[in-house]
Amino acid sequence: MQLTLYTDYSLRVLIYLGLQRGRLSTVSEIAQSYGISRNHLVKVVHNLSSLGFVHSIRGKGGGLNLARPPEQINIGDVVRNTEANFDIVECFDGKQHDCPITAVCRLKGVLSDAANAFLGVLDGYTLADVLKNEHKLVATLRLVRR
Repeated sequence: MQLTLYTDYSLRVLIYLGLQRGRLSTVSEIAQSYGISRNHLVKVVHNLSSLGFVHSIRGKGGGLNLARPPEQINIGDVVRNTEANFDIVECFDGKQHDCPITAVCRLKGVLSDAANAFLGVLDGYTLADVLKNEHKLVATLRLVRR
């Protein structure tokens, strides 16, 4: 299973903001730190804000910060809310699939169990867990702390 870039960027934004607790950050500085498109991040940040993970303050002096403490941001929740679907194979799509053995295939159940196990592991972690090596993340991203 591979997560989409959208989910990857969502997690990166949350990590960045988790490292910048106590100060506002901008989409531009996050994009620059990771070397990714600002335009992509605008959409990601808007969605994270709509989902209640990020607080966005508009206008001069505005910026972004986490909407709740890192201990209250569950990685499984983020992934579930940012991935479009978990259709590992076409038969997971209830509307359109062409496989002739779907009705009798046991592989779908196996893959469903695997996807649930994957999400179950993610449910066991919060953003705080991901930030435990904070000093290394700060150095790698070359963040200036104020």
